[in-house]
Amino acid sequence: MQVILLEKMPNLGQLGDVVRVKDGYARNFLIPYGKAKRATEAAIAEFQARRADLEKAAAEKLTAAQAMGALLGQTVVQLSEKAAVDGRLFGSVTNNDIAAALNATGIKVEKAQVRMPNGALKIAGEHTVTVALHPDVVVDVKVVIAGEAA
Repeated sequence: MQVILLEKMPNLGQLGDVVRVKDGYARNFLIPYGKAKRATEAAIAEFQARRADLEKAAAEKLTAAQAMGALLGQTVVQLSEKAAVDGRLFGSVTNNDIAAALNATGIKVEKAQVRMPNGALKIAGEHTVTVALHPDVVVDVKVVIAGEAA
């Protein structure tokens, strides 16, 4: 199915690009979440009429993400978990835990934005995770896990 992108999508294209994607991806994700529309003649004409407004909204989102990224880059997340003597945690710290800690400090982050390429953190100490606020704004955040005796 061919769709016209209403916002920048990583690994797919820029705002206004007409791309071919699998039908299920378009029907189940792109179109319901307002990220794309079917690339019909009417939709392309409507997009051309609204292009300036969409570009302005995208620029505002980018500016807000950059401002939040500057604040987030200076943030250190402190977590305390039960750990063994050698520093291994009895549980693990996931992206949900980190997002909850950031939300508690007043920085609104969804758990899907917290990227942990090596999986959940299972050892006490300092770790670095990335937070993708926008496709163009990815910030490294330092997470310090203090191990407490069980």
